[in-house]
Amino acid sequence: MKIDILAIGAHPDDIELGCAATLAKEINNGKKVGILDLTRGELGTRGTAEIRDQEAANAAKILGVAFRHNLGFSDGFLVNNPASQLEIIKILRKYRPDVVLCNAIDDRHIDHGKGSKLASDACFLSGLQKIETIYEGNNQKSWRPKFVYHYIQWKNIEPDFVVDVTGFMDKKLEAVFAYESQFHKKEANEPATPISSTNFRDSITYRAQDLGRLIGTEYAEGFTVERYLAVKSLFDLI
Repeated sequence: MKIDILAIGAHPDDIELGCAATLAKEINNGKKVGILDLTRGELGTRGTAEIRDQEAANAAKILGVAFRHNLGFSDGFLVNNPASQLEIIKILRKYRPDVVLCNAIDDRHIDHGKGSKLASDACFLSGLQKIETIYEGNNQKSWRPKFVYHYIQWKNIEPDFVVDVTGFMDKKLEAVFAYESQFHKKEANEPATPISSTNFRDSITYRAQDLGRLIGTEYAEGFTVERYLAVKSLFDLI
């Protein structure tokens, strides 16, 4: 199965928080989207790895993605080494996405920046023919995504471009709050975390509203790029 977009996140819920509205919009437009989580988020203060597995499956169903895989790397201890790169390369070569969306290039959680570089490096290496991989018993051919973009997470990184996601914020929020163990609930008897506050919960919407305001729409999500974006004409710009 070839897909159009592969979204990669260090933890379950990274993708939902960073770019779920964009994914929902592309799925609505007929694109095939897959999700790859690098860890199970087992070091999270709230909930358990098993709970987050189920929450991730629920969020994937809400978004309507073609698949969701988890590589089971060690939460908090992501390493950008050949072994980790090869596991991502196998997924890239199996599904051959044209676009890959990665973690923020720099962020509060150390796994985000490390996961960002790990995924980006794997995208480059996946295009090298002399790197041999076998997946599910099959020898794989090289594949390099055409575009690698990075979504924005905790830090207010200046985006290089934004996507109008008006009409898809409800789907994003539904997918985000499928992670019931992680977010604010009055009745929850769990330790407070940076993302369990009502302030953070509200920020998901007001950040999208602010980016939307800047481009004259209701909501938007921002991304950074690794190389210049190019358009064929000035009239391609919105």
